[in-house]
Amino acid sequence: MSSTPRTDTSIHRAVAALGSGPFNACALKTHVWPLFSRTLSQQGTQIDLGNHSLSRPLDRTADDIARGLRSWYADPASAWSAWHATQAHVNAMIAQLIHAPDGDCILPKSSAGQGLRAVLNALEPRSGAALRVVSTQDEFDSLDFILRVYQQRGRIHLTQIAPRDAQRTEARYVTDDLIAGIRAGTDLVVLSSVLFRTGQVLPQLAAVIGHAQQHGAKVLIDTYHHAGALPLDVQALRADFAVGGAYKYLRGGPGACWLYVHKNHLALRTLDTGWYAKADRLAYQRTETPAFAAGGQAWHESTPAMMPAYQTLAGLEFTLAMGVSRLHTYNTQQQQRLVRLFKESGLNARGGQADHGAFVTLHHAQASAFAQSMQQRGVRCDARGDIVRFGPSILTSDAALSSAAQIAQAVQRSL
Repeated sequence: MSSTPRTDTSIHRAVAALGSGPFNACALKTHVWPLFSRTLSQQGTQIDLGNHSLSRPLDRTADDIARGLRSWYADPASAWSAWHATQAHVNAMIAQLIHAPDGDCILPKSSAGQGLRAVLNALEPRSGAALRVVSTQDEFDSLDFILRVYQQRGRIHLTQIAPRDAQRTEARYVTDDLIAGIRAGTDLVVLSSVLFRTGQVLPQLAAVIGHAQQHGAKVLIDTYHHAGALPLDVQALRADFAVGGAYKYLRGGPGACWLYVHKNHLALRTLDTGWYAKADRLAYQRTETPAFAAGGQAWHESTPAMMPAYQTLAGLEFTLAMGVSRLHTYNTQQQQRLVRLFKESGLNARGGQADHGAFVTLHHAQASAFAQSMQQRGVRCDARGDIVRFGPSILTSDAALSSAAQIAQAVQRSL
């Protein structure tokens, strides 16, 4: 079978029909919604405000996965050629999305945590027996839990910077606090560019990264709530490492994650390794000194999962074709509308601001009960701690936003 990923025109035809100006709700419904007919037909009248969580896939995603399987069914001996070509295509698209130099800097991972472990196990402490790591108190559990386990086992010394709001109703971080928390001797700084709970866009991230690097530290940014939702340029930020995934805004589902490694660090050797990192993986040579491949391949592990590449093909192509800036502008307008509707219903929500990510946040003392009640009434949302999150998307109509606000008002009264 051909090892060249196919060119699909349906996405590009739909995007071309939208024109070059700002997105229009009617045009989106006419030209883009048909690309999602499977999920839209199956979800019926449900109002989906969960784009910040498991986002809805395109129709083509099922076809892409089936195509990956067909390579296996047709000829197991040559299936890997097609799979590798598809993964290389995906890596190149991720590099384009985050403005990395090329796909060689992108390493497929099954989770963001796997990427963090690869970095932790590639660095040597500059002083003492353990790496000195700095993060915030509001990193997502996939990274935070790993950092805490590594600290418990004595592998790292962890310092976590607190937000200004002691009650954490806003949990706002300011640049001065971040810079003050990164001191001489720090080996690695782990920061989310957009915080998962509050949606805050971390302020002056480039300045924080520059400060850390001046003190000899390397910086890993978690872009899970950034890549595909807001414009991102890892080269402009001068990030050493970044992790992200397709689960949310890239519509690629679980298991389709990646680690970005700056070109200057590709020569580092992580203990999270395997035979796919060998210079000649099919030679089966057992040299006393392991011979690593050049470039990004040296950061690979053992036999990789290949279906995640097919999971994320359509979502990546769609996001790049639509344009992250245009998607962000439209999402911001939706957030602003939802915040206004909530306020008219007596609910003080936050969103639609330059320092906010791609979802609206509502602080509530009974956040979990609030979200559960919304879901029981047909609105998909979620709660993280004492914050309810609502993520509109291009598949969310103005009428759905109005209905969601009315339902939220009813829920508030019931609680």
